Amino acid sequence: MELTYKPFELQLKHTFTIAKFSRTSTPVMLLQIKHEGETGYGEASMVPYMGETWDTATEFLKKVDAGQFTYPFDFDEIGDYLDSIAPGNTAIKAGIDIALHDLDGKLKGESCWKILGSDPAQMPVTSFTIGIDTPEIMRQKVLEAANDFKVIKVKLGRDNDKEIIQNIRSVTGAPLYVDANQGWNDRKKSLDLVYWLQEQNVLLIEQPMLKTDYDGNAWLTERSPLPIIADEAVQRLPDVEKAKGAYHGINIKLMKCTGMHEAAKMIAKAQQLDLQIMIGCMTETSCAALAGAALAPQCDFADLDGPFLTSNNPFKLPEFVDGKWVLGDEAGLGVRSLDQ
Repeated sequence: MELTYKPFELQLKHTFTIAKFSRTSTPVMLLQIKHEGETGYGEASMVPYMGETWDTATEFLKKVDAGQFTYPFDFDEIGDYLDSIAPGNTAIKAGIDIALHDLDGKLKGESCWKILGSDPAQMPVTSFTIGIDTPEIMRQKVLEAANDFKVIKVKLGRDNDKEIIQNIRSVTGAPLYVDANQGWNDRKKSLDLVYWLQEQNVLLIEQPMLKTDYDGNAWLTERSPLPIIADEAVQRLPDVEKAKGAYHGINIKLMKCTGMHEAAKMIAKAQQLDLQIMIGCMTETSCAALAGAALAPQCDFADLDGPFLTSNNPFKLPEFVDGKWVLGDEAGLGVRSLDQ
C-alpha cells in the first residue's frame, strides 16, 4: 500500500457563521492510497473548532504504517490500529477510512453503497445549510439554493432566532431543519420556541442545549412536538447509547466518528435503539460527500451539502436531482477529478 497526501484550502462561497464561530475556509487534507493499480481517494475536512490542523494531520500521518492495511481489509482491525496511534484526530482517521473504502470498492469492482448494503431508492433529500448572516445575505443564500434543494437548514442559537426564521420565511415556504448548535439554555423559553418553530414548518431541531446538559436536552425532548437530534453530543459509537432518552435521534458525521466503517456501526446501533438518524457533513469536497451519500439511504435525514457551500471543489460535483444525491454504479465512491 502506498499512502500519499496533500493539504488543500477549501474556500467557502460565503462566510459561514454558527452560534459561536465564523470562518471563510476549511483546511482539508486530500489523501490517496494505491494498491494493485487502483487508487482510493479520501478526505479529512478539519473545521477549526474540532482542533485538527494540517500540522496535526501531518504529524499523525507520519506515524501511519500503510503496510498495516493488508487486503482484504479488516476495517475493525484498521480502526483499532489508527486509534492506537493517537486519540482524537478523527478527521484524518476518517480520511484514511474513506480512501480505503474507495480502494476496496475499486478492487472488488463494486460501488461502495452496494458493499455497505444501501438502497439508492431510499435516498433522503439533503438539506442546504444557511449560516447566520445579515438578513440580505441569508435571503440571497436561500434563493441560490431554491432550484436544487427541497429542505433548508437554518443555524440558530442567538437571541434573534425568531427574526432569522421570519427572514427566511419572507423568501421561501420550504420545510426547514433547525440547528441551534448548543445555543439555547432556558428550558421553558426553548420549549415555547419549539412550538413556534413547528408552526413555521420546521421538521426537526439539532442540539438545542449544551452537549453536557443531558437533563436539559432530555427535558426538552420529552416535551417537544418535533424530533430533537443530538449533534455535538454524539461523535463516536459509544455516544449513541448515551443519546437514548435524551434525544429522539442522532446526527452522524464521518469527520467526527473516524469514517464510513464506524458510521455504519453507529447507524446499526441507532436503529437497534429506535433512534432517528441524520447523516451530516462539514464543509467538504465531493469525495467526503460521496462517502456520506453511500450511507445516506440507511438514514432518515441527510445534510450532505458540503460541496455546494464551497467555491473551489477539486472534484466533479456528483449527480444531484430533486434535492437528492444520485448513487451511480461506478466502482468505489465514484469520485471524479475535474479533468475526467
